[in-house]
Amino acid sequence: MAALWESKSLATWNAALASYEDVVAAQGVASLAGLDSWYRDTLPGAIAARSRPHVTHAEIVRLTEWKMARGVWRARNLALVRGNEPADVVALSTEALAEALGREPHPTAPIATLSQLAGVGPATASAVMAAAVPAVYPFFDELVAAQIPAGGPVAFTLSYYARYAASLRERAARLGPGWTPVMVERALWAHAGGKSGVTLRDTARPPKGRTGRGRASR
Repeated sequence: MAALWESKSLATWNAALASYEDVVAAQGVASLAGLDSWYRDTLPGAIAARSRPHVTHAEIVRLTEWKMARGVWRARNLALVRGNEPADVVALSTEALAEALGREPHPTAPIATLSQLAGVGPATASAVMAAAVPAVYPFFDELVAAQIPAGGPVAFTLSYYARYAASLRERAARLGPGWTPVMVERALWAHAGGKSGVTLRDTARPPKGRTGRGRASR
């Protein structure tokens, strides 16, 4: 399979993005499709509708379940996330989203703020930011990061996330109007076939239309 990152074909990128839902369905994880639909279609609006944007305890737990269903299940991390006080989740996510939604959002400060929660590292924190501010913060996915040659060895650190996010923002700008770093991340994940490696060619399904602190934390 040719590397999508090296492709200059907008049609190829569009096809990869259009295949995202089908690749999600092909992962063989029973809960993933529902969680993914909630994450993409419901959570962003819920955050935006609040006078002071934030996520709730229930939302960050469900978001963590989505992240692990799409990637690697880490029961200990999920237990840590569930153990956070609801008031702490609201307070820290309010602070982080205020930083992210400002005139000049800092590339890593909101990630660092939210990572103060138990069980929440740069990857989980980035999932919150990606839902709320998709034009600036892509979800930090290890499978996607491994496809970006300039990033170097994948590391779940703020400095690595800053390089990763900058690369996806630059690629979104190159692909043209309508593209965001979040869309670039989904296209790369789908093109790789997700964690199962099952691509649309393997499933032979037609693509759908584009729509478009005890920690080992990620």
